[in-house]
Amino acid sequence: MAVIDPAEEIGELTGTLRGIQDVLDVDALRKQVVDLEAQAAAPDLWNDPEQAQKVTSKLSHLQSEINRVESLSRRLDDLPVLFELAAEEGDEDALAEAEKELASLKSDIGALEVRTLLAGEYDSREALVTINSQAGGVDAADWAQMLMRMYLRWAERHGYGTEVYDTSYAEEAGIKSATFVVKTPYAYGTLRGEHGTHRLVRISPFDNQGRRQTSFAGVDVVPVVEQTDHIDINEDDLRVDVYRSSGPGGQGVNTTDSAVRITHLPTGIVVSCQNERSQLQNRASAMAVLSAKLLERKRQEEAAAMNELRGESTTSWGTQIRNYVLHPYQIVKDLRSGVEAGNPTAVLDGDLDEFIEGEIRWMRRQEAH
Repeated sequence: MAVIDPAEEIGELTGTLRGIQDVLDVDALRKQVVDLEAQAAAPDLWNDPEQAQKVTSKLSHLQSEINRVESLSRRLDDLPVLFELAAEEGDEDALAEAEKELASLKSDIGALEVRTLLAGEYDSREALVTINSQAGGVDAADWAQMLMRMYLRWAERHGYGTEVYDTSYAEEAGIKSATFVVKTPYAYGTLRGEHGTHRLVRISPFDNQGRRQTSFAGVDVVPVVEQTDHIDINEDDLRVDVYRSSGPGGQGVNTTDSAVRITHLPTGIVVSCQNERSQLQNRASAMAVLSAKLLERKRQEEAAAMNELRGESTTSWGTQIRNYVLHPYQIVKDLRSGVEAGNPTAVLDGDLDEFIEGEIRWMRRQEAH
């Protein structure tokens, strides 16, 4: 087996990191940080809490991006010294430590490189995620709830804010559906590859005979609408129903008709929100969800029309995308990128980064063809 020269690998990584810095335009990011810091210091910032949240969230994200690049650059500068010291002293432990750091840097720079692939029109947006139980009865409802927990744990691991807009609980266990927002820049670009059907194979905890059960849940990911988007919604096209919130919640949430369901009659899209005490707040949140779904529908229609003009077929990722097998063996495998993991427990606890990076690279390859 050919021995790889660490200096050669370090040189390649240095070139890759420089390319990433050029794509990200770190100097421009620093200017944005200065501007956002000035906005964040304004005494009237919190007069508009929603805008304040956006400013502070974007500032935190950009600072984190810059720190990430600078940290990788420092580690890369230090790496040749680690190898030199290990060679001079003939220290096997020091050499092993230097090789471990080289492998870690490869992984971390690879992960940052994925971020540069998020260049789609809406990739920088926050993400609105909807999960629906599909075939599989009570197991599917339980599976939908497991998926919801997986994404919320993934967001929590990264320090991303989330807000659950609506949860429709199933009768026996689990959920029929849930909608939540992931509040961080580039959440949509990061998560859009999760859109599709997720399949679970396991011994059913709801089957007295302990038989193996296959169940399905659908994940829908759309970008959150911003003020610059032109989404016209005619009030005459809406049917608005109010009802009493259901499922776990505070007494005030469950005893008033504060939950709101909105049906967009021309498209048949139905959205609901029940996480707030106020009917007015729930309506505003439901309208935000409806706007996001209509924006995504408009985007898909425009893409389909453009592809038709070009004589191309529309690529759809809304099919089965990933298998989670808990019995008779344990594996999670993505059917598009080929990424797999032998520890489903860790994946279901939010350890999703390898899958997400794999699908982002896969999507870019598909879009390039």
